[in-house]
Amino acid sequence: MNTIWILAANSGNATLFVADSPKSQLMEYETFDNPEVRVKQNELTSDRQGRSFDSHGEGRHAMTVETSPKEHEQISFAKTIVDRLERGRIDHAFDRLIVVAAPGFLGLLRANYSAPLNELLTEEIDKDYTALRAEELRERLSDYI
Repeated sequence: MNTIWILAANSGNATLFVADSPKSQLMEYETFDNPEVRVKQNELTSDRQGRSFDSHGEGRHAMTVETSPKEHEQISFAKTIVDRLERGRIDHAFDRLIVVAAPGFLGLLRANYSAPLNELLTEEIDKDYTALRAEELRERLSDYI
């Protein structure tokens, strides 16, 4: 078996393609959608930031959030995708993995790779090819497949 999985992803959607060999056509295998990324930031939060008081003195400050709700949704989406890749690895569904993702989203995916999944990863490309059809993606990745 020489099955190759190719993931084309950005923070809003992703498509998993499969090729039975380096010379075969890509077939769309599974799609993922993250509609929350298209929602306005203020629609993801319910109210204003909380307030805190200084431990000494009279000062009051707005509490900041380390990650915005939109970033939280992107992180969660990346985890969902990597969990699916991990299930494929455990089931021996592929021998090689190629990930093509928008630069910022690629970092979120990387943060969730397990060591065994990372060993199957043969190529990472920081491009957003999510709008390409299977034939166009195959042509763009011909040197990597």
